[in-house]
Amino acid sequence: MPDDELRDSFSRVRSEVAKAVVGQDAAVTGLLIALLCGGHVLLEGVPGVAKTLLIRTLSRSLSLDSKRVQFTPDLMPGDVTGSLVYDARQGEFGFRAGPVFTNILLADEINRTPPKTQSSLLEAMEERQVSVDGETRLLPVPFMVAATMNPIEYEGTYTLPEAQLDRFLMKLILDLPARADEVEVLRRHAAGFNPRDLAAAGVTPILTAAQIALAQQAVGRVRASDDVIGYAVDLARGTRQSPSVKLGVSPRGTTSLLAAAKAWAWLNGFDAITPDHIQAMALPVLRHRIQLRPEAELEGVSADTILRAVLQQVQVPI
Repeated sequence: MPDDELRDSFSRVRSEVAKAVVGQDAAVTGLLIALLCGGHVLLEGVPGVAKTLLIRTLSRSLSLDSKRVQFTPDLMPGDVTGSLVYDARQGEFGFRAGPVFTNILLADEINRTPPKTQSSLLEAMEERQVSVDGETRLLPVPFMVAATMNPIEYEGTYTLPEAQLDRFLMKLILDLPARADEVEVLRRHAAGFNPRDLAAAGVTPILTAAQIALAQQAVGRVRASDDVIGYAVDLARGTRQSPSVKLGVSPRGTTSLLAAAKAWAWLNGFDAITPDHIQAMALPVLRHRIQLRPEAELEGVSADTILRAVLQQVQVPI
């Protein structure tokens, strides 16, 4: 399939998602970019801003399997990855696959479970496999973790380990909708919209796993000049030199920024990335990879504030 047709299909996916989810265009774009990069997404927002509905609708429009795990304080690692279960009829233990064996795993409220269970996803996210009782099992292709989380100041939440945060390609912030969007949400519900019946909402599959693989290959062919690569590195180094930052962006963050910029460039019809593409992806790709000093947090400084300052300070290549 030609690249132009693939790009058009991704645009149609946005239209399908909009049949069920009002607004949140930036989140939809971020999820598509993560899919093109083979990455994972962290969605942060207060309850009730359609985080779960967004993932379910996207899965349907992409013809992909999806499963949902509600993360709770008593959830065990085996509840996510699967475990060995004794079969009395066979007289032996057999593996019962967990919900991680799917294309899109919705890890709902991931920061409401202790770090031990959160860490059960590390191997799946990085290696696309799960090891149980010494045996390694591969996950389906494509595979993406779309994790939702409540803001950390909410009661009953745990901080995600830095190693796991760094494995998310993006952290997307879902804000409360604008008044016009909220009116449209209520108008749809008044007309009988049922968020549990996406077929009735008219959401239809647009892309297949094979077409997604072709798009991923096309993104891989997007070129990056030495100047643009150097610009991405300078942005990361700028976060490490900020006096408000305890831990800046790692080299993994820089490679993630480059990958996301290539996907964004391809979606917009470019065959090479520009500094504009790097700048557009800087906040969603880097904001969760910065650890602030306690005194900076007390002063109300945020990761986004640091990144915006770095973007203004670092010289843009011509």
